[in-house]
Formats: sequence, C-alpha cells, structure tokens
Amino acid sequence: MSDLRKKIIQTALPLFEAKGFHGVSVNEIVEQVGTSKGGFYHHFSSKDELLFVIHDTFISYVLENAEKANAEFNSPTDKLQAIVRSFVKVFDLYKPHISVFYQEHIYLRPAYELQIKQKRDQFKQIIMQAIEEGKQCGEFRQDISVEITGMAILGMVNWTYKWYQREGVKTIEEIGDIFVDLILHAILHERFLDQNAFASILLSQK
Repeated sequence: MSDLRKKIIQTALPLFEAKGFHGVSVNEIVEQVGTSKGGFYHHFSSKDELLFVIHDTFISYVLENAEKANAEFNSPTDKLQAIVRSFVKVFDLYKPHISVFYQEHIYLRPAYELQIKQKRDQFKQIIMQAIEEGKQCGEFRQDISVEITGMAILGMVNWTYKWYQREGVKTIEEIGDIFVDLILHAILHERFLDQNAFASILLSQK
C-alpha cells in the first residue's frame, strides 16, 4: 500500500467518525492530506470505495487469520483459540476502522455491502465449523448448540469495540487470553477441564 493511500485512509477515519460519511467531502479529505483530487482518485474511484476499503481492511484481517488457523491446526481447540485471539486483536489494530464500520456501514453501496457480508459469513462459518469439529472429535461438549455457541462467541468478542482502551489495565493479548479461558471453560468436554490438561492447552498458544 502506498504512503499516500495510507495517509488518505488515516485522515478519513477520524473525519468519518466525527462528521459521518455524508458530512465529509473529498475536498475536505484531500485538503487535510495535502494532496490533490487527482491523488485521491488515483487510489480510490470514489468516496464510497474509500468507505468500503476501511470496512474491508479489518474484516479481511480476521478472515485471513481464521483461514490460517484452520489450515495450521488439526485440533478444534487449537483452531478456536487462535481464531479468537486474532479476532480480539483486531480491536487494537483497527479500532477506528471498526468504529466507522458500526457507525457508517448502512451507507455502503449494495455491491460493496455484499462483499463485506460474504467475508463476514465466511468468518462465521469457520468458527461454526471449528465448534462442530470439536463436538465430533469429542473435545467439546456434546450438549452445546453449534449455532448458539458460535453466535455467543461472535457477540461477546464483537462488543469489545465498545469498551476496549489501549491505556486500560489489560493489554489486548491479556484480554484475548481471558476470552479464550471463558470460552474453553464453557465448551470443553469435562475430560479436558483437568487443571493440568487445560493449562497445557492454553500454554500451547502462548
């Protein structure tokens, strides 16, 4: 990614957050960036595409990391730990992007909205698949609902954007560990909840 493209995105983020998508013009963005409209349109076909790229950046991050975990680990427990940790980390890496997403996503053009939805659905499916695999191989409890458990994980972690602060007491890595601990204690089969076994599972990802 070119320096100018990065600068346009970083400049647009606080503007969209403060004024909303329709409250910010391309002129205002390029003025603050210190470039021309030509410089803007060299990297983005429109302000709509810029909004899409902001949304796509963090969604692509979580999806790519989930796909990597899915390919790298055989154990559903290990997969889910890695997925949750990278999912939590996105709220530190891309908090402004996520704030703009929740605030302005209704203004995405239908074609862009469809692309975002497809990636979100792919990510959700990877989580559901890991839970289903965990049930099938006996690592996870048989009585849990795959759909409800998956949605509970998504809902719990997604809410992080509302309260997470970099200057807070816990680092994003520590928060990720807490989420993993809560989730695994809720879904692991009882034979994996032996203190020593559980500790080794957690340490395997450190």
